[in-house]
Amino acid sequence: MSETISIIIFLSTLFILLGLGVWVGAALLLTAVVGMALFTNAPIGDAMAVTIWGEQSSWTLTALPLFIWMGEILFRTKLSETLFRGLAPFLRRLPGGLLHVNVGASAVFAAISGSSAATVATVGKMSIPELRARKYPEHMIIGTLSGAGTLGLLIPPSISMIIFGVTVNESISKLFMAAMIPGLCLALLFMCYIVIWSLINRKTFHPIEDLDTSNIGKKLMDLIPVLGLIGGVIGSIYTGIATATEAAALGVFGALMLSFIQRSLTIESVKESITGAVRTTAMIMFILMGAGFLSLAMGFTGIPRALAETIEAWELSPLMLIVILTCFYIILGCFLDGLSSIVLTMAVIEPLVRSAGFDMLWFGVYVMIVVEMAQITPPIGFNLFVLQGMTGKDIGFISKASFPMFLVMCVFVVILVFFPELATWLPEVLSK
Repeated sequence: MSETISIIIFLSTLFILLGLGVWVGAALLLTAVVGMALFTNAPIGDAMAVTIWGEQSSWTLTALPLFIWMGEILFRTKLSETLFRGLAPFLRRLPGGLLHVNVGASAVFAAISGSSAATVATVGKMSIPELRARKYPEHMIIGTLSGAGTLGLLIPPSISMIIFGVTVNESISKLFMAAMIPGLCLALLFMCYIVIWSLINRKTFHPIEDLDTSNIGKKLMDLIPVLGLIGGVIGSIYTGIATATEAAALGVFGALMLSFIQRSLTIESVKESITGAVRTTAMIMFILMGAGFLSLAMGFTGIPRALAETIEAWELSPLMLIVILTCFYIILGCFLDGLSSIVLTMAVIEPLVRSAGFDMLWFGVYVMIVVEMAQITPPIGFNLFVLQGMTGKDIGFISKASFPMFLVMCVFVVILVFFPELATWLPEVLSK
């Protein structure tokens, strides 16, 4: 049976299952079972058990539930209020005013969460009411929050970056180093868009500026515990004092201390944070199990090898390969979340990019940016659904408001392609 027919069967089975509402992890596992039954004589149960154990027994993955738990603890604190109160006096003077707080607060929370949806929810629960009360345009409130929330996938410690590192067998610490400068640059690019928009619309853009700017010193002090936690977690990794797993444990301890200081640490909040962390970790592990087994099933058919040989025969330049991969991930992101896109495609994509000579640290940053787009592209965009629940607006309005931020990310992909040092410089310097 040709590889073309195999691909059609795999994709048809997968998308039918996803269309029926089957969980992503279960859909991947069932698709793999169908492939194994049709294309191999290997015992399905034994192959599944060995593959799943191999996927789940990586020591690197131990950082994952710890970072998720850290984010869950902070999600239940007064962090969003602290961030708004601390950042607003300094950012409101920029053209665009308090819209910059959406970006700044998202960048800060991304550095202690690692989750895009958690970033949007945490920052949005404070900023949306505040910005609405000051008559900021609804489409800019939603658009900036939707786009900036994707920084949770890029700015370390990123859950998706951990999954990418495990999948392609790259150092998590070095990937975190590679992502820091691009993450900050993307945040600055979002802020530049806000400045340009506000200057273009300065004749009609007149929000109410009633922010209390007294006691700025005290408000700045509110940020010190948060910035200290970020510095402790990320700094311990960058300086080599701690591994990613050890830094994650430090982060959990710091998050518990921060919530205790803010008097939001209760037995109930601890139980809720543990439950949320277990639920999210189980979901991610289930997807990894399914993706690993599906990769094995596709390997028996020769699909990855055939695709790699086909694309190699096209003799594409590295730039053209990136253009095709960008279009591919944007289209895939309309139907799958970013995490699923990563684990589902790396078995095929990794050999291609390695043979093309790409630095895998740079490619990891690139992948994070293009799958960030999946968070704000309909019909399946997690950030869109989170914002729909928070604002009551329909998906069409939220998607339209998010589109300029999607274009900003496209621009940043171009910048990253032409200036790869943004991702490669810091790991090179800190690894010496």
